[in-house]
Amino acid sequence: MKRKVLATLLCVAMAGTMLVGCGGGNDAAESTESTEAAAETEDAAEAEDTAEGEDAAAESSGGPYTFGYTCMDGTNPFFVTIEGAIREAVEAKGDKLISTDPANDVSLQITQIEDMISQGMDGIFLNPAEAEGILPALDALKEAGVPIVNFDTEVADMSYVATYAGSDNYNAGKVCGEDLVKKCPDGGPIIVLDSPTMNSVVDRTNGFLDAIEGKGFEIVAQQDAKGNLEVSMGIAEDLLQAHSDVVAIFGGNDPTALGALAAANAAGLTDCKIYGVDGSPDIKSELASGESLIEGTGAQSPVSIAETSVDLMYKIMAGEEVEDRYPVDTFLITADNVEEYGTDGWQ
Repeated sequence: MKRKVLATLLCVAMAGTMLVGCGGGNDAAESTESTEAAAETEDAAEAEDTAEGEDAAAESSGGPYTFGYTCMDGTNPFFVTIEGAIREAVEAKGDKLISTDPANDVSLQITQIEDMISQGMDGIFLNPAEAEGILPALDALKEAGVPIVNFDTEVADMSYVATYAGSDNYNAGKVCGEDLVKKCPDGGPIIVLDSPTMNSVVDRTNGFLDAIEGKGFEIVAQQDAKGNLEVSMGIAEDLLQAHSDVVAIFGGNDPTALGALAAANAAGLTDCKIYGVDGSPDIKSELASGESLIEGTGAQSPVSIAETSVDLMYKIMAGEEVEDRYPVDTFLITADNVEEYGTDGWQ
């Protein structure tokens, strides 16, 4: 209908111009005004068509949506990559992502989630600072009717979440332990730097310990490094003063392993194998150097976790059924295969 009106207006404008050319009594000014009016009408029709197209696109996708995002440590390169990939995918659909960083403080994370609820959310991508401690926030989200896509680290009570997407963390630790057994067949003293409040790290540690069980290894120290480089460096410095003969150190994530590396280098160790879990660019650079005590990392893909999480969220928004868990593969990266994955980004 708009285009028929437009065509009629154009015809009227052309008729006015012809009358001027035939001496029909209208002057040039009237002709110009008719042409400008037709042009303005055309622009208005195009603008309305565009607006209607955008509205139709939003209606067909069920949006626009506003999603929340929270992770245990927003400065960790692993989570920086996940947040960036989720944001890119969400904004590409014309939707909004509200991100927060509790800096490993579960009390702050609960407060931030409550604030996001007050702003209005259609769903939330959630990685807990503490598996148990986050439960008050899960209660608040449940009461507000906000579906949760739990990623990377499971909450203590999975009945609260719509679904989970994360790495096979047990296997990530296991492949490190299996590699250590091959390279140290006689066993020896080792240090384990874990994080008991992080289910993902607990799973990795269990996988590592199961792989080395009965292989002659003695755990001379096992402490909570909180998944943090600075914390792990301080702990490792103290432990290495008493256990400078360790053959290996296992860190629950790559930042922990890098902290242990700094401590081992400061202590002058030259024959200690250090393992982490993540497959971060920093760890891969150490492996590629050929001169580092870093021996391997149980690699995961934050990009795959992000893509899987976003896909699940939109299925939930569309009312589709999803499974309880979606595991993402993990694998070992060492100096022998690091070139396959590169050192300038995540796999």
